[in-house]
Amino acid sequence: MTSRPTSPRAHPLRHSYAMTLLSTLLPGAGLLRTRARRFGRLLLMLTGLALIVAGYQIARHGVIESALSVGVSRTTLLVLIWLVLIGAALWMLSIVLSATLTRTPGMTRDERLASTMVAFLCCLAVAAPSAYAVHTLGIQRSVVGEVFADGDSVPGATSTEGVPNVRNDNPWAAVPRVNVLLLGSDAGTDRVGVRTDSMMVASINTKTGDTVLFGIPRNLERAPIPASNPLSTLYPNGYDCGDECLINGIWTLATDNPDLFPGDPNPGLRSIRDVIGEVLGLRIDNTVVIDLSGFADLVNAMGGVEINVKERVCIGCKALSDGSIVGTTGWIEPGVQHLDGYHALWYARSRATTDDFSRMRRQRCVMGALIHQVNPGSMLVHYPALAEVLKDHVSIDIPQQHLKAWVPLVETIQKGTLRSLPLTNKVIDVVHPDFTAIRALVQNAISDNPTTSTTSSTTSSTDTPTSSSTTPSSSTTTTPGEPQDGLSEIAASC
Repeated sequence: MTSRPTSPRAHPLRHSYAMTLLSTLLPGAGLLRTRARRFGRLLLMLTGLALIVAGYQIARHGVIESALSVGVSRTTLLVLIWLVLIGAALWMLSIVLSATLTRTPGMTRDERLASTMVAFLCCLAVAAPSAYAVHTLGIQRSVVGEVFADGDSVPGATSTEGVPNVRNDNPWAAVPRVNVLLLGSDAGTDRVGVRTDSMMVASINTKTGDTVLFGIPRNLERAPIPASNPLSTLYPNGYDCGDECLINGIWTLATDNPDLFPGDPNPGLRSIRDVIGEVLGLRIDNTVVIDLSGFADLVNAMGGVEINVKERVCIGCKALSDGSIVGTTGWIEPGVQHLDGYHALWYARSRATTDDFSRMRRQRCVMGALIHQVNPGSMLVHYPALAEVLKDHVSIDIPQQHLKAWVPLVETIQKGTLRSLPLTNKVIDVVHPDFTAIRALVQNAISDNPTTSTTSSTTSSTDTPTSSSTTPSSSTTTTPGEPQDGLSEIAASC
């Protein structure tokens, strides 16, 4: 009996399938036994080189830092887009050539059609993820261009302090601390101007990553205006005109007086950062502004947020001047809950049944939860939606040229501790604030060995975190289960 031939020629269709699939798995590999073997070797060599470069980068910097380093450079992203397009085209060409050059004259028409269909499906398997990659890279390039400042300096900055040296291996070597102002703007059709109803400063130790969040109450009165800001000509002794002059009106005050800021494209942002810096005694290096109307979309794009709800919060509610509450459509009940964007927004902003200080605590808890719950895999899946929210509702004045310096700093922050000090009515007197005492609290909080403490309605003079010159307001009732005030680990207080 004659043995069955084992040469590939005896099974031309299966051989064509095999070489086509081989080129799909490894670009050019299916061409090594065809007359296009040189092209196949070139593709294999280029593929190997790309893998070596990527492997070296990941081994040296890790997956996250490597991805972030690429993602913050518009030039690198553009180069990568073209490399993906060219690479995908060459890859699909090798698939088509593998299918074409491995056909034999003895193939039937149906076999040739089957070979073509397999090549088409293999090309589709390469084209689909390549198109998604190009789309995502394009979105990221657009985000960098629209969300971050264009230029080499921070708008409104008065010095080069706090600016990383991007040419140094350690860009933060000469910058021991960087302070970022986080603003939630409350502009809307029913409001005049912009009110910054959520104000926090993240003070970051660039060596350890330890971060302190300072919450500034929206109803803080008599806010000092530095002499360097033109608004000081209107209010030389601070923004003082009773309960009509609250710190969250500084932005609108500046935009209503554009003649005081000739050539300044954003006097509101400049003024609020100047004033908050003066309140805390800190130099504000950068600002992040989010339009709160897009906050719900942001949380949804991140897959929601898990919150340990400390107090019952109403949804859709509004407090009238007579003290009655109207419009309530539901409640967020105490306990650990996974909130979508709509409910997270109401949890962070509702104050009809509580007060501004309770809202401040909830806002810092939401922010802390979002920071800790960032999942790279989930973020990648939701990234297109997240990017649209960022472009429409977020602006960051970090210059694009400085973004690479922030990559290692972000990783350092994730390894450090996260504490908070909300300047609530249990810590300061918002009507007659002692700014010297406030600055002392801030300096203690950012020191290497801070004194941490909390307050309650029964706080004695020996354990209050404020100095003797700081008089808390009379509204100091603590709700059972409510986070306490004072400098504390944010995880413990939320």
